[in-house]
Amino acid sequence: MPQCLGLTGENPPVTAKQVKFEHHLTIKHPEQSDAVSLLATLCSLSKQQVKQAMVKGAVWLTRGKTTTRLRRTKRALQLGDELHIYYNSSVLQQQVDDAVLISDQQQFSVWYKPYAMLCQGSKWSDHTTINRYAELNLSPQRTANIIHRLDRAATGLVVIGHAKQATAAIAKQFELRHTDKIYQVIVEGQFPSQPITINSDVDGKSACSHARVLAYDSNQHRSLVEVKIDTGRKHQIRIHMASSGYPVVGDRQHGDATGDDDNLQLTACFLAFNSPVTGERLEFSLPQQYRPTLSALRS
Repeated sequence: MPQCLGLTGENPPVTAKQVKFEHHLTIKHPEQSDAVSLLATLCSLSKQQVKQAMVKGAVWLTRGKTTTRLRRTKRALQLGDELHIYYNSSVLQQQVDDAVLISDQQQFSVWYKPYAMLCQGSKWSDHTTINRYAELNLSPQRTANIIHRLDRAATGLVVIGHAKQATAAIAKQFELRHTDKIYQVIVEGQFPSQPITINSDVDGKSACSHARVLAYDSNQHRSLVEVKIDTGRKHQIRIHMASSGYPVVGDRQHGDATGDDDNLQLTACFLAFNSPVTGERLEFSLPQQYRPTLSALRS
């Protein structure tokens, strides 16, 4: 939720050269009921630009103690309402590949998240997030809540909740480590032929990863490795692979990657957890076409 500061409505006008700004406006008069017109005038934007910003999640409405994104252009405003616009043209212009629905279980769904799609929006937008994509593309349409996350650069299976109780029940399983999670990564070097377990701490917290090699390409000197994690620390696989001498290809933060086009080769390929409806164990596997392959990286 954005911080609501400087709610005076007396911000200076925005010049055509400015591409990033935020403005805040308090509704003080009954005739101030058209959010699009008010923001267009305040920010020196066209009404179409404001509408696009609304659709992409850059406009917020505070009413009482609640602040939510404002998407409906014709929503009636009330005295004391506060409008907020967080406009960043570079963010609003961002585009990502479509997510792919793997399984719709009605109360929750499982998706393939492509590279660069986010698992969490910001005050500037949410149009490139997987939960927003799910909200717009499921039939029938439902609210979509993130249960767990993948890094922006990672790909693979993500669970989205659509019912409050089901979302909470699945989230609890992730918290208590009652899920099974298997990833595939492409790493630099020839990975050992025997499976290894890595127990080194991540950010001062215990972490455990089990890794085994699936394939090796001598021409690239790279290996395809399967990793099963017992814990879910941030960047756990990337840190464990790098600390073992086999950094994940495309990892600029923990590995050796420097090129802008070298995508992170880390994919969540398998998830298992108990159904929040029936209690049975459910397993979801990513189709082979979305998994990393050594052949795809050959020049």
